[in-house]
Amino acid sequence: MLTLVLPLTEAADEAPSPLLPHTAEIIFGFVFLVLLAIAFAKVVVPKFEKAYADRTAAIEGGMNEAKQAQAEAKAALDKYNAQLAEARQEAAKIREDAREQGAQIIAEMREQANAEAERIVTHARAQIDAERTQAVASLRGEVGTMATTLAGRIVGESLEDEARQRRTVERFLAELETSESARQAVGTDG
Repeated sequence: MLTLVLPLTEAADEAPSPLLPHTAEIIFGFVFLVLLAIAFAKVVVPKFEKAYADRTAAIEGGMNEAKQAQAEAKAALDKYNAQLAEARQEAAKIREDAREQGAQIIAEMREQANAEAERIVTHARAQIDAERTQAVASLRGEVGTMATTLAGRIVGESLEDEARQRRTVERFLAELETSESARQAVGTDG
């Protein structure tokens, strides 16, 4: 029956063509190709699709993980930069505070030095005034004694009387001071 539907052999008078296959072979090849394509589509293609989907998911997951890691690294960098900026501001503030404290310490030290210098100058002036007063008193006594002795020699009488001697010396010194101050006044005017 197969020979009726599909003649496998061609007429004897025609020679078979070496390039053209038999029609039954073409039909069987086509059916086998369709069955193979169906089997390939049912079995092999889903496995390839699953492997492709798994690989795509792995790649996308890796990309997502990389993006997440990059975002975390950027956040860490931003945090580090913020901390660094904060540390720089704090260091600048500490330097400024140190400068202010240094200036304040210098001002205090100058003030203390000025106060100490003023105290020393005041003490020295007081000491000089005391020494001058003592020297003037000592000189008055010596000048008085010398003046009385000299006056006694010039006058020829003794000036042993203490009260008289004191009055004479004081009058003499007062005249000297008056003449000295008059010389200074004339010297500053000219």
